[in-house]
Amino acid sequence: MNTNSTTPNNSGKHAEDESFNASMLSISLTVKDLDTSLAWYNDVLGFTIDRKIEREGKLRSVALRAGIARISINQDDGAKGWDRIKGLGFSLNITTEQNIDKIANRIKELGGVLDTEPADMPWGSRLFRLKDPDGYKLAISSPRPE
Repeated sequence: MNTNSTTPNNSGKHAEDESFNASMLSISLTVKDLDTSLAWYNDVLGFTIDRKIEREGKLRSVALRAGIARISINQDDGAKGWDRIKGLGFSLNITTEQNIDKIANRIKELGGVLDTEPADMPWGSRLFRLKDPDGYKLAISSPRPE
């Protein structure tokens, strides 16, 4: 049994040896049309294909990467209904050192639609927002140039 406490110390912070220390975060998204989502993440956003997973001769899942960011997209089987809303109250935040305006312009040139144009944020980032074909929300940001 793990007896590590998650109770904060007197400063309101967890002791270093008790804190969770992840080395990477990857996500898995269920999509309505795997081919459409694959084209969007690969061609429009610029993620590369890490691996494809097939079952019974049919593509079921694709692992994508961009730097250390990892996203898996999986074909929805429809068991919970085709009309359910995906990604409600959820946003993927992707940070890059690349020029945000160039990325946003490339996405628009490839047919992508931005929810917000690149803008400077009060916390020191420059970011824009968009949605994938299933409505999952993404924010792409970089440190604001000085």
